[in-house]
Amino acid sequence: MYTQKSFSEKKENIDKKWWIIDATDLVVGRVATEAATLLRGKHKPTFTPNQECGDFVVITNCEKIKFTGKKWTDKNYYWHTNHIGGIKKRTAREQMEKHPELIIMNAVKGMLPKNTLGRKQLTKLKVFVGDEHTHEAQKPEARTLR
Repeated sequence: MYTQKSFSEKKENIDKKWWIIDATDLVVGRVATEAATLLRGKHKPTFTPNQECGDFVVITNCEKIKFTGKKWTDKNYYWHTNHIGGIKKRTAREQMEKHPELIIMNAVKGMLPKNTLGRKQLTKLKVFVGDEHTHEAQKPEARTLR
């Protein structure tokens, strides 16, 4: 009896594209899920879970994103300074004033696998404040979200 083998993409056959997402007036979670899908490569028919077959994603205007509900005051971002008692906290509004790019970075990071493959995929995410970005030479294609 013939059994069909599972498809596994070879590393040298993977073609990587560049996508650009304009985050103006979009909800953080919707931008993050689309970016995580593109970074993992799940939008491709040749998706292989154990290969790094995703694309590059450039997100612009990260300072114009939106949250739903009362997340501007209720959502907190924590980090540790590696000193004793060094846990720090910021609300979403404070984080937007200081580092708006970290809001999208943390949201996408939470949607990627928690292993070396996920960390490698996260390096292909480029987040910029404002319209300008440094990846025009790669000719990124626009990705529109609803």
